[in-house]
Amino acid sequence: MKNNNYNGALQQPIGSGFNATSTTNEVIKGISLKGKTAIVTGGYAGIGLETTKTFVQAGATVIVPARDIEKAKKNLAGLVNVEVEAMDLMDFDSINAFAEKFLASNRPLDLLINNAGIMWVPLRRDARGYESQLSTNHLGHFQLTARLWPALKKANSARVVNVSSYGHQIAPFNFDDPNFEHHEYQTLLGYGQSKSANNLFAVELDARGAKSGIRAYSLHPGSVNHTDLGREAPMELYQQMGTHDADGNIFPEVEKKLKQLSQGAATTVWCATSSLLNEIGGVYCEDADVAELDLGNIEHQMSEPSTLRGVQPYSVDEANAKRLWDLSEALLGITFKAG
Repeated sequence: MKNNNYNGALQQPIGSGFNATSTTNEVIKGISLKGKTAIVTGGYAGIGLETTKTFVQAGATVIVPARDIEKAKKNLAGLVNVEVEAMDLMDFDSINAFAEKFLASNRPLDLLINNAGIMWVPLRRDARGYESQLSTNHLGHFQLTARLWPALKKANSARVVNVSSYGHQIAPFNFDDPNFEHHEYQTLLGYGQSKSANNLFAVELDARGAKSGIRAYSLHPGSVNHTDLGREAPMELYQQMGTHDADGNIFPEVEKKLKQLSQGAATTVWCATSSLLNEIGGVYCEDADVAELDLGNIEHQMSEPSTLRGVQPYSVDEANAKRLWDLSEALLGITFKAG
């Protein structure tokens, strides 16, 4: 039996019984998270907020690290067993401070949901000069996971879930120039490589962490309505993909095919809680099941969300996963001994 997902060894649907229309309530049914502790980055908006609500309803205590504390408190008002803490994924010291405070509580961490992300933004750099989509979507989460590793180990059976995207299909990781220092910045390429990084990180994290009882997953939530993820994207991008008309309005026939938030968060919840994944890790999932490898056999159409599926081999490649781990350590100046 394969014990890792190097090169997509485990990338095939396992018959979960769920599909693209399944909701968080359906996925969590019959599962108790009482006594469990979860951290959900970006857990105060969009599918992150839906994830937080679902975990709380199942009995978990959820810590939500937030860059915008006031927005987080407003959106999470009324939810019990939710703690809001300050953290900025583009700020090295901020991540360390958050992790140190959590570790000082001496609590085990059962679930780490690396959900927060930015998409299709103009060229921005963090204080170290790293491109913002790479910094936020991958490097910040790599550092956070490394710092929280003692608490994950303490849980004995923890899961780390990276919210990736079909967008990984846009671009493999550019090891030669990940921060666009030597070639022209293209926001879609920046986003694509950051999502490929999410997948590669899950592959390698699971391979290294499984012996400590820590499993890792990545996922595509689907094409989801009512998120603010693409708020900075130029309308021309959507028009180019064929989802919006000349006036900037989404085509009604496209909109009706989009997932609602409870459907968009379902795969996150499934990866975090399903017993079907107890012996399977490092896989990229979609529609609350393991995705299949995209070997050129899937015809993708942006106006048909159901066709935006499958995982590219380059984003589950063993050599790429190991290389990204080493590069991430070098860029962050840390050593992450996940074992």
